[in-house]
Amino acid sequence: MEKIKHSHVAVRDVKLHVAEIGEGPKVVVFLHGFPEIWYTWRHQMIGVAHAGYRAIALDSRGYGLSDQPLEPEKGSFADLVEDVVALLDALGIAKAFLVGKDFGALPAYLVAAVKPDRICGVITLGIPFMLPGPSALPFHLFPKGFYVLRWQEPGRAEADFGRLDVKTVIRNIYILFSRSEVPVASDDQEIMDLVDESTPLPPWFSEEDLATYASLYEKSGFRFPLQVPYRSLGREYPLAEPKLSAPALLIMGEKDYVLKFPGMEDYIRTGQVKHFVPNLDITFMREGSHFVHEQLPEQVNSLIVDFLNKQSI
Repeated sequence: MEKIKHSHVAVRDVKLHVAEIGEGPKVVVFLHGFPEIWYTWRHQMIGVAHAGYRAIALDSRGYGLSDQPLEPEKGSFADLVEDVVALLDALGIAKAFLVGKDFGALPAYLVAAVKPDRICGVITLGIPFMLPGPSALPFHLFPKGFYVLRWQEPGRAEADFGRLDVKTVIRNIYILFSRSEVPVASDDQEIMDLVDESTPLPPWFSEEDLATYASLYEKSGFRFPLQVPYRSLGREYPLAEPKLSAPALLIMGEKDYVLKFPGMEDYIRTGQVKHFVPNLDITFMREGSHFVHEQLPEQVNSLIVDFLNKQSI
């Protein structure tokens, strides 16, 4: 098997770091979440390349080895959507599959909604269809120590993270997000206080993996990641008819803390989500956490490749 190749591609006002493996006309573009980076897709890239697809994973603008935008505090999900389309143009790709994890699910769905002719299908992990805007999440139903609310406060996460080195911040968030409980701090705590330094990493996430993540976040810092997704989530995305015609697959771990967001499990299990994504298949993985693609890579690869193979391009 060939090695993963790395390059920088000029896209709009930034150069994006792109990792790539495999070749052929059938392309799969992977979009990471937080606290992730292109490397989060290491298992899936090799899996789909083995199956005959060209796999491309990027560091989103402001993350890892991609450029920082000039004004990070103005960033929004619209930037990520436009970046994906511009990346396809720059690489001469007419149509692709999109795979999005965590907040990467939002641009995956939105690109499919605004540019349906460019997308063969969409797979998301951990997050169903959501539209950025004031009603993206029912924030009034969450406790005030909910991690998203905390990280939306200007300066609060910066002070919290700033007490620790980057590697410890990533380690703590990985441990927190791999649990089945929603991360909530009490009044006298910050989010970083929720993890004891003696807590081991999840068994599927090695010290070497952590070092790779840390080295990439040491370069980019957390300035843009706090803006997108967290501080820009409430900004309206202009989409008149939020409905996707593309075939789609949602993979959810039964032990993913996101399922405990108010209304989230009902939204998925009752099929309300299919109002927006009518051609959606939903797969629950019993032992799956928020990082199901890293925790159970062979099973997730099998689900992804089966979905890709079913769609005709």
